[in-house]
Amino acid sequence: MKGSPPMPLSEDEQRILQQIEQQFYEHDPALAGEIGRHNVYAHHLRLMKWAGAVFAVGVVVLVAALAFEHSFVVAFLGFVVMLGAALWFERSLRKLGRAGVQQLTESLRDHGFGDSIRGATDRARDRLRRDDD
Repeated sequence: MKGSPPMPLSEDEQRILQQIEQQFYEHDPALAGEIGRHNVYAHHLRLMKWAGAVFAVGVVVLVAALAFEHSFVVAFLGFVVMLGAALWFERSLRKLGRAGVQQLTESLRDHGFGDSIRGATDRARDRLRRDDD
């Protein structure tokens, strides 16, 4: 069934999987270590980072073309680069899937990224309130 949640493993199944994992580590520790260091979603996250970098380059080209050269053709090319990067990012995000996005948000939460953003927004709100007073 497509929409049903996965069934939890029984104790016997968990024990068998642990034995297989232990044998795997004993048989080929180098490969097991290499696999353990990599994330299933790392490829798509890397593509999303590249797409973000390409998007930033497109923004720089667009702004520079309009600010300095007044060349609408170059500005349009910057916009096309931005659009392509956004579509690339979206496609990578779709391939990452719901589980990958959940793992990404948990990873960011564990590393305190959310706390730093919340701290920055709180400081900005405090400054705006002081300016209003």
